[in-house]
Amino acid sequence: MKAMILAAGYGRRLMPITNKIPKPLLKVGDQTLIERNINCLISSGFSEIIINVSHLSKLIINFVENTFPNQNILFSQEDQPLGTGGGILNALDLIGNETFLLTNSDIYHDINLKTLPKKTKVAHLVGVKNPEHNLNGDFSIENKNVFIKKNNNDLTWSGISLVNPKIFRENEFPSNSFNIWDEVLHQYISRGLVTGQKSPEMWIDVGTPKRLNLVNSAYNSDQ
Repeated sequence: MKAMILAAGYGRRLMPITNKIPKPLLKVGDQTLIERNINCLISSGFSEIIINVSHLSKLIINFVENTFPNQNILFSQEDQPLGTGGGILNALDLIGNETFLLTNSDIYHDINLKTLPKKTKVAHLVGVKNPEHNLNGDFSIENKNVFIKKNNNDLTWSGISLVNPKIFRENEFPSNSFNIWDEVLHQYISRGLVTGQKSPEMWIDVGTPKRLNLVNSAYNSDQ
């Protein structure tokens, strides 16, 4: 199975840090975020990895190629960030027709990727306990089916999913830049076609300076 890492964003909430250092290259301890996520994929058996890049792309490409010279890692270039959905659409030729694993580059986690199913008809989402910055959650799960409550939901989307690329091929989009959650997944969730699972493992979204400090504190406490 192929895996795709989303690494093209500007990292606006981490500016001015990300004016010179792309968010995937921020360090937790002695490892960058993207390095840790690539190692997680390799140890989980993923032999081909696709990374979409845009903002400060040369820094990411050079780092990954120098750090993982013997791995099958391909890059999907974007002239400007196309969003989580547009980035996948742009990389479909590299992804192919089979189910692939999708992960954000800016998460720090211990989620066991080997527990995920090998295929999905639409998408399979990994949810985690709602963090302080998202107490209302994103979705809930009942009998492995994902649904969205009108009020508070039980889980936050971890940024890790299985995706069947057919959902990008069977839809038309008004723009080549869009968000996968709003423009793609919502319609399939509303039809009861998306499955999911809850992960109890450690997970932190490194989206702000405060959470970058949090993840470094978690790392240091483990040493």
